[in-house]
Formats: sequence, structure tokens, C-alpha cells
Amino acid sequence: MRVHFIAIGGSAMHNLAIALHKKGYKISGSDDEIVEPSKSRIASYGLLPEKFGWDTNRITSDIDAIILGMHARKDNPELLKAQEIGLKIYSYPEYIYEQSKNKKRVVIGGSHGKTSITSMILHVLKFLKINFDYMVGAQLEGFDTMVKITDAPIIVLEGDEYLSSPIDLRPKFHLYHPHVALISGIAWDHINVFPTFDNYVEQFSIFIKLIEKDGVLIYCKSDIEVNKIALVTPNSDIERIGYQTPENTIENGITSLLIHGNKIPLEVFGDHNLQNIEGARLVCNQLKIDDTQFYEAIQSFKGAAKRLELIAKSTNTAIYKDFAHSPSKLKATTEAVKKQYPKRKLIACMELHTFSSLNKNFLSEYKNSMENADEAFVYYNPHTIEHKKLSPITSDEVKNAFGTQNVKVYNNSNDLFDHLKSKNYNETVLLLMSSGNFDGINLNDFGKKLIS
Repeated sequence: MRVHFIAIGGSAMHNLAIALHKKGYKISGSDDEIVEPSKSRIASYGLLPEKFGWDTNRITSDIDAIILGMHARKDNPELLKAQEIGLKIYSYPEYIYEQSKNKKRVVIGGSHGKTSITSMILHVLKFLKINFDYMVGAQLEGFDTMVKITDAPIIVLEGDEYLSSPIDLRPKFHLYHPHVALISGIAWDHINVFPTFDNYVEQFSIFIKLIEKDGVLIYCKSDIEVNKIALVTPNSDIERIGYQTPENTIENGITSLLIHGNKIPLEVFGDHNLQNIEGARLVCNQLKIDDTQFYEAIQSFKGAAKRLELIAKSTNTAIYKDFAHSPSKLKATTEAVKKQYPKRKLIACMELHTFSSLNKNFLSEYKNSMENADEAFVYYNPHTIEHKKLSPITSDEVKNAFGTQNVKVYNNSNDLFDHLKSKNYNETVLLLMSSGNFDGINLNDFGKKLIS
């Protein structure tokens, strides 16, 4: 089987390319730019294009499938050539479904928590030595790729609601047709694609309608919007199972589940993570994993990359990084850290980086999202706003949008991190949150240097 990737350098795309290469497929690819870590990972498998840029000579009639990444445009010359000669063209999620038609499909959706829940399920399956395939949106400890495609009978998929490809404007999770589906939470995001909240919520209702006959919907009934659509969206062929935060306790900085009078100590913490664990348990039950097996396995789960990831610590200081960027994620993450370390000062720092977060019309959604921090810093790069072709925003507009006096705004990352270096971190937690990297700051190194 010969497969060509247009825009192979994307995070999801290059992992699928590696997975298919491991399966024995002949893989080629192209991109106008490939950055680290994708570049080195592709190169290590011999899949790095000889030159960057688009070349129609790469598109030949002996190619069995073209996989088109979101980074490519509709007028991409390789795409146009593939269309002209009649090659089969797939979006990334279409091809994942193509490879999983004969498997039991588990799909984890939600505005937040889907990476963590997917990661928890994968951790449990691996711990129990169960054969499975998967696709997840973060690099996990013990997993060399973010995608695995073999002949396994089960596949666990993180179900992203963003668009599938430049020529397929369906949300990715609409293409997977799950047997077991989970929705963790709904909070408006991707306003460049879903211009109203109702339009965004509708995508999750459609997802429910696409669950296979005799399938199962597992949903967080603590989330008001999820609870609404889970109960009213028509699909008489499925079972619906709700979950909420399980009983728990925090002692000496360790969160434990309270199960039938027993304490199950965890490596992770926060109400959202506890809800995620409960959702993951119910999914695993559908995969014939009992609670005793699940709780034994979940104790060693340390979290996915950049999901409340501890990057440095001392006896009285802890430094975490997190992917949080949307209002609901900021609020949940800061609340979780403050609850876990109630006697420590919390310094929270976040970057406005996504299209939604930098959109002047969306900024008001951030009101009070950082109120749990003792000190809060918000960073944005005006050049990123220009690059995304958005209207300029001012520091005052950002501060007013967050609506609390603890927030200070920076638009120069060096100034921000120089200020962070100058602070005393005794009895303090520093939380660094972004879907980007604060213009190239190595957060791991920064955190370790502060501790040392």
C-alpha cells in the first residue's frame, strides 16, 4: 500500500505516517515547513522529504491514498494534481476510520479533558496488556507515537471537534462512528469555525446521533451543557451513562479516591482529573475491564504531556505547565492547583495564543477565569494577532476582559520571564499555561533553573 501525505509535518499527520510505516506501508510526504520535534521524528524513520515545498511530480497514479492535512490549502498544487488524476483523497480522520472499520471504536470528545481521558484509558489498557490501537493528541510516557494502527480489535480515539481538512469541513469526531462515546464538557471554542455557541454545541449533538446501534454514550452530568444534550439528543439505539466527581480526599498534597472505604492514591489531582478518571473507568467497563483492575492501573497514571505536568519541584515549591488556554480550562486548572496546595501562593501565567483567545469579540469569555491565582500574568504577542489577521487588542482591553485586579498583562515574553525570574518562590506554586510556547521559551528548562 502506497500512501502520500500532503502536509506531513503536522503533529497528528506525522504520527499517522510513522504508524503506517510501522505497519509496512510505503510512505511519502511533503510540506512547506517542518519544525521540531516532528522533523527529527520523521527523519528517524526515513520519512523526511528530500526538500521542502510542494512538487506535483510526487503525485503519481500508483499512489493508493492521499492523506490531506489541515495545514494545506484548497489550491495546493499536489492536491490539485491528485484530484485531476482521480486519486483517492482522505482527510486525517477519514483515513483513521478507514483503518478501524472492523474494530470496536471508542471516541472521547469534549471541549476539555479529552486528551487526559484518552490517555488514562490507554494507560489502563497497556497496564493490563490488552491489545489495542489508538490516536491521542499528546505524547505519552511509555508510548513512542501518538498513533498506532495494527490489527488490534479495539481502537481508542481522541475526538477533536475541529475541521477535518481544507476540503472536508466536517468536525473530525463526526467521522469516527463510535461504539462507545464519551463527552467530558462543552465550552465554546474555535469561534473562527463555529461563530455562535449554539452552533458549537450542535456539533456534539450530531456526534451523539452518529453513535452506532447498541452503542453507549458516557457523559459528564456535572457539566450543564453536556447534561442537556445527552438527555435530549435523539438516538433511541444507545445506552446513556452519566458520571460526576467521585468521592475523594487530599492529604499531605496527595489526592486519593475513596472507594468502598478504601483510599486509592493518585499521581494526578483536581476535580476535572477526578471526573476524567470516573469517565475513563466507565469506558473501561465497556471494554470488559472491572473496577478492581482499573483502580490498580490508574494509580500509576502520571498525566499526559502539558496536562498539569510537574516540571520542577523542591520541598516548598512546585512548577507545573499545562495546555490550558480557553476560559473554562484556565478556571478549572487554577482552581485545581489552589485546592491541591491551599497554603501556598499561586502564581499563574497564561498565553493568549489561539484564534479564539486573541479575538476581540471572544475576550470577554475570560472574565474571572484567573481569580483563584494570587498573582496572574497574561501574555500575548501582537505579531501573532497580525499573523492571524485579527483586529489589534490593547493591554487594557485584555486586563478589563479578565475582570480581576490580580491580572497583569505583558506583550513581550522576555520582560515577562525576566519578571518571573526575579520573584521569590518560597511556599509557592508557579503554573505556566499555553497551547503555544511563549515565543520559544523552554518551559522545562526555565522551571528547573528557578528551582536550582
